[in-house]
Amino acid sequence: MKATGNVILDRTFEFAIEIISFVSEIEKTKKFAVANQLLKSGTSIGANANEAQSPESKADFIHKMKISAKEAQETEYWLMLCKYSEELPDPGKLIEKVQEISKILTAIISKSKNRL
Repeated sequence: MKATGNVILDRTFEFAIEIISFVSEIEKTKKFAVANQLLKSGTSIGANANEAQSPESKADFIHKMKISAKEAQETEYWLMLCKYSEELPDPGKLIEKVQEISKILTAIISKSKNRL
């Protein structure tokens, strides 16, 4: 995907691509439930942020960005399980990346609420 110039869309898209690759590594361990949950939450962050770009209202934009933030929190949970489980591959920098995405989403939500 070509860079959009929108920081959150670009970061979440790149993150989703990395999650897809990481999930392939998890699947080699046959931990399909974890792989599936991580795939869903990790790719949903960007999907919801992208959907927020065509909101019905400012409140709708904030709501969709909050969903994106919740998906980021869930993704961090699954990545932490991977990090501390001896049976799953180490997520490397993915935890740091999702934490950065969460901070950006929190800032977007906060600034958007102030403009209501």
